[in-house]
Amino acid sequence: MKFYVGLDISIETTSVCVVDDAGNFVREGIVESSPKPIAKFLAKEKRRCAAVGLEAGPISQWLYRELQQRKFPVTCLETRHAHSVLKARLNKTDRNDARGIAEIMRFGFFKAVHVKSLDRQVIKSLLNNRRFLQQKLIATEQCIRGTLHAFGIKLGHVARKGYQARVQKLLVKQPALSEIIQPLLQARQTLEEQFTALHKQVLAAAHSDEICHLLMTAPGVGPLVALVYRSTVDDPTRFKRSRSMGAHFGMTPRTYQSGGVDRRGKISHFGDTYLRHILRAAATILLRPNAKPSPLKVWGTRVAERRGAKIARTAVSRRLAVILHRIWLDRTPYRWEA
Repeated sequence: MKFYVGLDISIETTSVCVVDDAGNFVREGIVESSPKPIAKFLAKEKRRCAAVGLEAGPISQWLYRELQQRKFPVTCLETRHAHSVLKARLNKTDRNDARGIAEIMRFGFFKAVHVKSLDRQVIKSLLNNRRFLQQKLIATEQCIRGTLHAFGIKLGHVARKGYQARVQKLLVKQPALSEIIQPLLQARQTLEEQFTALHKQVLAAAHSDEICHLLMTAPGVGPLVALVYRSTVDDPTRFKRSRSMGAHFGMTPRTYQSGGVDRRGKISHFGDTYLRHILRAAATILLRPNAKPSPLKVWGTRVAERRGAKIARTAVSRRLAVILHRIWLDRTPYRWEA
């Protein structure tokens, strides 16, 4: 007899449900959301345990890695796919969700999520924290600019290096306003220093990675784009075809087809948002008039002439995702002369 386990994980506690291959409940309980208590709870069923399922979440990667090291056949489930099954239950509780996940594992009706390796998780955290500081830095600068506008002071276009000196110069004759703005300037300076520190770590990580060097041979791809792509994909062999990259990262049109109805909408926006954003930025750089000529730029320019610049940037970013995947698999640089 085989056992199937469902784990409904929250930050503090985890609901556990064990069912056999006939669908009978073997054990249920609530344990601390930590690998050791979960493994202790499942110790008796470990030998006959056929599958352990848990939904993707904030601590799922950590639990997945720790349970896998303890020789449990654990699988991380795609959240939207699991939710479509769990919502069929009348009442939503942690206990019912654990039961539902156990049934999903028993029937095999699930979509597994790729859990990144530990070193890629570290790099992904570095990139996310860098992006967070960048967003807060921009928000602080916009707050200062908006406050000055309310008093008729126009900051104008100013480089980041001369931003603080420019603001202080404009506030010489405004002592009361200067006392209000000064804390924001200090916060901005701290954010800029810490953002610069993280950005240097990103550049160092990209330049020390062989795959990133290979990806940077493609047009419009710098250290940041290469590292984000490398960390998000993690393992290129999990995609059977390179052309699947566009759909995986939400850069293909939505489709609704039923009977005589066949509609195409905007891109789906599924997948990693930051990678989609960073590839679009690379496409924008690639299509600039002063950018180095390449076959991809020629193709993108023709699309822009037919469909417009906005659609062309999306098309180029989608094709760039495909090209980078093929470069990675074949371990060959981009052919500029093609």
